[in-house]
Amino acid sequence: MSRPDAAQLRTARDQEEAVRRELEEYYRAGRPPWDTGVTPPELVALVEGQEALPPGRVLELGCGTGTNATYLARHGWEVVAIDLIDKAVAQAREKAAAAGAAVRLLHGDATRLDDLDAPGPYDLFFDLSCYCGIPPHRRDAYAAGLTRRAAPGARLLMFGYGPEAFDDPISGVTADELRSRFTGWDLVEATPGTNPVPTFWFTLRRTSRS
Repeated sequence: MSRPDAAQLRTARDQEEAVRRELEEYYRAGRPPWDTGVTPPELVALVEGQEALPPGRVLELGCGTGTNATYLARHGWEVVAIDLIDKAVAQAREKAAAAGAAVRLLHGDATRLDDLDAPGPYDLFFDLSCYCGIPPHRRDAYAAGLTRRAAPGARLLMFGYGPEAFDDPISGVTADELRSRFTGWDLVEATPGTNPVPTFWFTLRRTSRS
């Protein structure tokens, strides 16, 4: 495999910095559009539905202001939650404290879990539109980080926008991409969302240690 040249490295860094700046701008402007303050019914069904998972350890990637991390903690889960934006993490800490919920919140990059105190193993991973905004060159690292921390049979519940929803060339996610990147996982469900642009709920299950 050839090593990336200086121009490729600059492009990769520029993509990561552009994502960070865009997210920071959303939080400076107020509540980001994805942060509704309401836990999605897909997560509620997984936690409280007829086939609910027993409470265990959960890692939330891109937790925003902590709505879902707080919800999970209040339903008996041991929660670690990560966000790239420090203002989001600060708001999430306030929200968890106000609810009396025990949530361990970390400021960091979901594609660089080895740099954070989040060793696992985890029974559940939750991602509400984090992965679909990650630059493509960091997505294998995201998948590898989760795979190393997944308990046998662990689930990943992910909400993502389809590539058609964006004007830029790096955003969005498809079922075929997840099948390719998540070695040792099965994509067990892909359900279209109800948004006016293409969105999906994906459920993956860890099936092997490969």
